[in-house]
Amino acid sequence: MTAPRTLRLHEADNVVVALDAIAPGTVLPSGLAVTERVPKGHKLATAGIRPGEPVRKFGQTIGFAGQPIAPGSWVHEHNVAIQDFARDYAFASEVRDDRRLRPGEVPATFEGFRRPGGRVGTRNYIGILSSVNCSATVIDFIADEITRSGVLADYPHIDGVVPFTHGTGCGMGARGEEFDLLARTQWGYASHPNFAAVLVVGLGCEVFQIPRLKQAYGIAEGDHFRSLTIQETGGTRRSIAAGVAAIREMLPAADRHRRESVPASELMLALQCGGSDGYSGLTANPALGAAADLLVRHGGTAILSETPEIYGAEHLLTRRAESREVGQKIVDLIAWWKDYAARAGGELNNNPSPGNKAGGLTTILEKSLGAAAKGGTATLRGVYRYAEPVDRRGLVFMDTPGYDPVAATGQVAGGANVLCFTTGRGSAYGCKPTPSIKLATNSEIYRRMEEDMDIDCGDILDGVSIEDKGRQIFETVLRVASGTRTKSEDLGYGRNEFVPWQIGATM
Repeated sequence: MTAPRTLRLHEADNVVVALDAIAPGTVLPSGLAVTERVPKGHKLATAGIRPGEPVRKFGQTIGFAGQPIAPGSWVHEHNVAIQDFARDYAFASEVRDDRRLRPGEVPATFEGFRRPGGRVGTRNYIGILSSVNCSATVIDFIADEITRSGVLADYPHIDGVVPFTHGTGCGMGARGEEFDLLARTQWGYASHPNFAAVLVVGLGCEVFQIPRLKQAYGIAEGDHFRSLTIQETGGTRRSIAAGVAAIREMLPAADRHRRESVPASELMLALQCGGSDGYSGLTANPALGAAADLLVRHGGTAILSETPEIYGAEHLLTRRAESREVGQKIVDLIAWWKDYAARAGGELNNNPSPGNKAGGLTTILEKSLGAAAKGGTATLRGVYRYAEPVDRRGLVFMDTPGYDPVAATGQVAGGANVLCFTTGRGSAYGCKPTPSIKLATNSEIYRRMEEDMDIDCGDILDGVSIEDKGRQIFETVLRVASGTRTKSEDLGYGRNEFVPWQIGATM
């Protein structure tokens, strides 16, 4: 009978990962006797750990023994606690030149839509945005009427007409952080290169006024942008009719856009993970990191985010920051999030979720170390606020919550025109206007949810190298950017995943 597999990630670790479920009484090839059942993806102590001593995985501290842990024991939340400890930020100590192709490496290209102003899209949608939740139903009706009419059949170069509703826009302050955040998000979508044209619909009396948005961002009405309000137009039915008429008028110009060959440096890749498990930091996340390194080498941009899910790994990013100033922004964000969570009666270790824990992740420190692997090894070139336009190439970080739809919305608003999403538990997710490529961390979830998953990264446990899997992901990104549809696009995901971050009081 074949012995169950385990994996030690670093020589300094005092735990190994059980790649297969291990029954009590099993003696591993190392001679270690397992004393209790260890689920697959979970951790097993290889040495005795006294109370208060660090539990180490990835060569890093993921928690502290909350009680004596004997060799061969299952290591999880029942015997691991979390506490503050000092980190060595070593700002900018690991900066390297990562934006240069290797000898003989040919610059990668894809087929994209070059927009006025120079940015490049990977899709050619028409978007309908609601300025406030009060106009959400109307924009849904406008999109449904366009689809039902069959008029899109006459415009084969348009990928669709998509409404983007949300739950805010009023009952909020007319100035300050929350208003600015929503404005950045709305403008980021309104100007996104994956849209050929956008219609914005408001109620008319809301706090988030369309004329104010237009004035702040210098938006002029025309073939690429239209707006209306329900109150000025004369009610629901007239607004639906006016919206449909506006879309019909924008269709011909939108359909004239054509794909052309452009360098991979025009790609802005959002890095996401959700429904993580004990395999995420071993397979899909480091493989996505290898793909991100490839993209950076070809001159493109990769956006790491989810600030609560780098807590415990922030010192690895500060070392790769191009300057102390960039690294300090990461440290300041962590301090803000600690305070933000405390004000809400929580703590950053309220994450991982129950599903994460069932998959083998014990603490936020462990989850973060695996999540940060999505950022590869590239130098950190910038740190951005939520939904802020990303204007630097290379690896950057955006401050977002860990909640996937909210995080991805911020990245897309920042300009991401492709998204990769790793999952070990099986997150069902898609994103418009930005196509989402789903990466399964283990082969079991890939087989079980094959209609949702684009790439199986579980074969890394069977010997496929991180580098080869990263190359596969990078090549898939290029194909998807050129028009190949993802599984979530085939299923029709993306209409309901626009979720701006609501950070302030609802009044």
